[in-house]
Amino acid sequence: MSDTLIIVESPNKVKTIKKYLPKGFSVLATSGHVRDLIKKTGAVDPDNDFAMKYEVVERNQKYVDSIATALKKASTLLLATDPDREGEAIAWSVYELMQEKGALKGKDIKRVVFYEITKTAVNDALKAPRDISMDLVDAQIARRALDYLVGFNLSPLLWKKVRRGLSAGRVQSPALRLIVEREEDIEKFVSQEYWSIKANCEADSNAEFQANLVAYDSKKVEQFTVTDKHTAQQYRDHLLALAKGKLVVSKIEKKQRKRNPAAPFTTSTLQQEAARKLGFSTKRTMMIAQKLYEGIDIGEGEVGLITYMRTDSVSLANEAVAEIREYIIERYGKDSCLKSGRVFKTKSKNAQEAHEAIRPSSIRRVPEEIKSYLSDEQFKLYNLIWKRTIACQMIHATIDTVSATLNCDNENYQFRANGSVITKPGFIAVYQEDQDDKKIGDDDSKLLPPLVEGQTVQLADVLTNQHFTEPPPRFSEASLVKALEEFGIGRPSTYVSIISTLLKREYVILDKKRFLPTEIGRVVNKFLTNYFTKYVDYDFTANLEDDLDAISRGERRWKPVLKQFWKLFNHQIDEIDQTVQRKDVTEELLDEKCPKCEKVLCAKLGRNGRFIGCTGYPDCDYTRNINADGSETETSEPEIVEGRECPKCQSSMVYKVGKYGKFIGCSGYPKCKHIEPLEKPEDTHVTCPECNQGTMTKRKSRYGTYFYSCSEYPKCKYAINSSPVAKPCPECQWPITMIKTTKRRGTERVCPQKTCTFSEPAESETHANS
Repeated sequence: MSDTLIIVESPNKVKTIKKYLPKGFSVLATSGHVRDLIKKTGAVDPDNDFAMKYEVVERNQKYVDSIATALKKASTLLLATDPDREGEAIAWSVYELMQEKGALKGKDIKRVVFYEITKTAVNDALKAPRDISMDLVDAQIARRALDYLVGFNLSPLLWKKVRRGLSAGRVQSPALRLIVEREEDIEKFVSQEYWSIKANCEADSNAEFQANLVAYDSKKVEQFTVTDKHTAQQYRDHLLALAKGKLVVSKIEKKQRKRNPAAPFTTSTLQQEAARKLGFSTKRTMMIAQKLYEGIDIGEGEVGLITYMRTDSVSLANEAVAEIREYIIERYGKDSCLKSGRVFKTKSKNAQEAHEAIRPSSIRRVPEEIKSYLSDEQFKLYNLIWKRTIACQMIHATIDTVSATLNCDNENYQFRANGSVITKPGFIAVYQEDQDDKKIGDDDSKLLPPLVEGQTVQLADVLTNQHFTEPPPRFSEASLVKALEEFGIGRPSTYVSIISTLLKREYVILDKKRFLPTEIGRVVNKFLTNYFTKYVDYDFTANLEDDLDAISRGERRWKPVLKQFWKLFNHQIDEIDQTVQRKDVTEELLDEKCPKCEKVLCAKLGRNGRFIGCTGYPDCDYTRNINADGSETETSEPEIVEGRECPKCQSSMVYKVGKYGKFIGCSGYPKCKHIEPLEKPEDTHVTCPECNQGTMTKRKSRYGTYFYSCSEYPKCKYAINSSPVAKPCPECQWPITMIKTTKRRGTERVCPQKTCTFSEPAESETHANS
């Protein structure tokens, strides 16, 4: 019989925590949320004091039942879900469900939190149980209710006014606005030409260096002082004539500056830095961090390698600082360590200071020494966290900077050269933070040769270089996370879901790791910014987050916050529903007439994006495509497919371009909607092993890749990604095998069954029907 039952969120934690517990303890997991609002209208009832209707999350019903069963044998229930607002709400949900089942009678119920999964941390937590924080629970209830009220009221309105299948969210909508507005800034940007003028110099030591022109004829030279090639050439010729091959060093300025290390990681900064340095998506970063926190077997059993990874605090425990400082002295020397621990202040007033920053649970678990136990991605992320933590307690870097002013003939014509050298690397020897979208010239690490005032240097040449101003860069995952945090949109723990939702809804796409809004994303954003301006306003969103944080601190009550929001929001929903028509949102009249019927043209939203069409439709079918780059292509004269008639209405078949590329469709559309793929499926003559009726056919996916599926689809949905071979697997006897080529293993004949490991070398030219 177990006296104490501990409930955690992740099943992966169970094994790690169990080994730290004495007899009489058992551990079970909830596997995340155990209940949620019912997925239909009425889950939150504003007219009934915001009463909420919950249901058990279906996939986690078995975990709820297991907890109820185990409670029969336990006298104490310790709720050890994650140490954040969401974890507090999950603990409350477990308590509520167990109370409904009558499983808590006579039980002692307490809340404990594990900030790291180590023996010391687990035992310390068990010594400090507390009650469930209803302030944190209320904040999470309010957040969930707000998200529901926005989603379940705004999304149906989008269906009516734009098109079916769309959604809008309290936090995702301002995030979409950020991406769309950045794209609009890029499109409005007008590039300007400018020229830089540099002196190519040689000092006495024959060391070459360059200096920028800063003064010409007593006037300061700025970015747009020289804007064309002719002027640049005039400057060059004049300067060369004045200098006669020599410049004089008129002034030397030497300064010493200190650079301090970055604070240890928060959730947000970890997501940003992992994106910059490792190329990880925010989702990937959090998945890897979760595993490092929950526990990995490193030869001494499973152990949590890092502290809890959802935090906005930059503080470190005194014990951790002492261990880090001790290790720095041992490995890097006493001179590399601060005389006393460096303390970082958390910028956010809402940071949960009980949390620590993300750090290794023990700095003595050196990445290189446990590398063999980690996957490549786990090692990279752990190494990043370990180095950042070490660096934050090391001495500052000392950088000597030199600025040399050089006269050309006289002080009316001057060049300036800048350089720097790191004289004491300090923390830089271990780690240095990256930056987003660094500009050319940001690097200040160029060295200058030794120069003294009055020294003459040789002017080898005057160089003129053409430049053009560049538009602001599109958001990367790192820079978007940074912007979301700066605007106070959402919280670091929600950034993954924000980005995932925008991509899933196809409001944005990732192009070369940069966010690009789609046409439907632009339309949705336009609808929201035009008619729900307040609710996609950055300040409004941030203030609402502040209200939620105030609830978590016990400074506000959650129902008044919801009432204040709902009264205005609900009125706006009703007003827009009654006054705005679909064409107001999806159509935009142009100052142009149709060349076929003289009626006004308008930009419209169709199934495959934006296009220009005639307001006389369907009597007039004139259209033009609006391409991704903003250019337009006439589509009123489609290309006819020779020798092909529509099998339904005998009209000509024509080539068309849709959302997923080119296809063949009936010219009688919209009366006849018959369509065919551009490429006919190619029969491999290999019998489908699943149904034994159809044959495997080669098809092209909407992403441009090829796959092989049964010709009897949709009756049979069997499909594989590589070319099938009519030879059974010698190991599991599956009727077919397939030819697979990878960079790592070359071309092989393998079994398509995931549970079978058969593979053998094969010739790359092997055909599917061999």
